[in-house]
Amino acid sequence: MQKPDTHSRFFGYLLWIFGFLGAHRFYYGKPITGTIWFFTFGLFLVGWIVDLFLIPSMDEEADYRFAEGPVSYNISWLLLTFTGLLGLHRMYMGKWITGVLYLLTGGLFLVGVLYDFWTLNTQISERNRGSLLH
Repeated sequence: MQKPDTHSRFFGYLLWIFGFLGAHRFYYGKPITGTIWFFTFGLFLVGWIVDLFLIPSMDEEADYRFAEGPVSYNISWLLLTFTGLLGLHRMYMGKWITGVLYLLTGGLFLVGVLYDFWTLNTQISERNRGSLLH
């Protein structure tokens, strides 16, 4: 059985460039440390530099933790990271009502965007598992 490839190492390194804000940690499903990195600038840049070497293992762990399927983690994270206030990531996942709500309210006044940074991997995984049942 072939190992799933839900997350991209290349995309992880791209987000690592902004990693002192925790972007790569959120992407790999580590919201607690992502939040810590956000508020401490990557543990005062030390944790950020260490993560340069940890990304391969974080990528492999995420590949096993989250379900592959029709909704791409990379596209979803790209949309959330750069257009989260517009709700495009939610529309991409087929969540049109909340996507339009985000569009009209600036990502539910940023609270929804923060929620999605914490839960996007799980949302995608549930969507992908649900599509396998149909």
